Amino acid sequence: LPFHFQFAAGAIAGVSEILCMYPLDVAKTRLMLQVGKGGGDQYKSIFDVFRRIIKEEGASRLYRGILPPIMVEAPKRAIKFAANDTYAPMYKKAFNKTELTQPLAILTGVTAGLTEAVIVATPELVKIRLQAKENAGRYLGTMDCVRKIYAEEGLKAFANGLEATLWRHALWNGGYFGSIFGIKKVMPKAETKKGELLVNFIAGAIGGTIGTTLNTPPDVVKTRIQNHNPANGPPRYTTFLGGAKTIMQEEGFRSLYKGYLPKVLRLGPGGGILLVVYDTVTTYMRKHYM
Repeated sequence: LPFHFQFAAGAIAGVSEILCMYPLDVAKTRLMLQVGKGGGDQYKSIFDVFRRIIKEEGASRLYRGILPPIMVEAPKRAIKFAANDTYAPMYKKAFNKTELTQPLAILTGVTAGLTEAVIVATPELVKIRLQAKENAGRYLGTMDCVRKIYAEEGLKAFANGLEATLWRHALWNGGYFGSIFGIKKVMPKAETKKGELLVNFIAGAIGGTIGTTLNTPPDVVKTRIQNHNPANGPPRYTTFLGGAKTIMQEEGFRSLYKGYLPKVLRLGPGGGILLVVYDTVTTYMRKHYM
């Protein structure tokens, strides 16, 4: 398919996934921002997050901050799939391979993830600021958030967390696309369209779970970096590796997986939704526009 068809299919797949799964992303952010080992006023579980947000802030808060990811979701998901489809033949040619291999599938995914990360880092920062409980009365909406960050912290603030975002997307895409390649190899070949959709959903869900397991630690660090307000003093975390070391020392290794459950509940099935919608849309495009 030409790039513009890949772009459109990726955009449709991405927006479909985010509309279905966004409240889980809000819960993930709230849990990741909790510093310490629990107790006090901290959320105790994903269900506690949902219960308290609805009770204390209103159900609409479960979709707080959805505009930045919706705005970037089209180019983000489009780039994810289009870049993956573009890099694959490039690497096959560079390594003199006629077929995609497991290592090349992982390399292709990592490269696609790095490309994607550059696009999403700034919208991610705005989304995190809007989702954080402590910012509930600080920003009136997306544009107010952007304006205040620029006025109070300067243009450079929009690049906060870029390095950790590169780690997050490289690990997720490498795990996702690399595992999908292997999973499809071992699964029975589908003989019907319905069977093909099932294979794609299973492969995508497993791939999303593997990607999530790999990339949750940089996501925790990235989330904390991006939510830091300079008015509260110097940042405690500046890079992924340094931030991960600090969190392990102060809170224990398990804290690098705060927010894992809502994240995996979103990105496991979400990975399946992505792959099924993308394949369905590209198949439709090939049939009707090629």
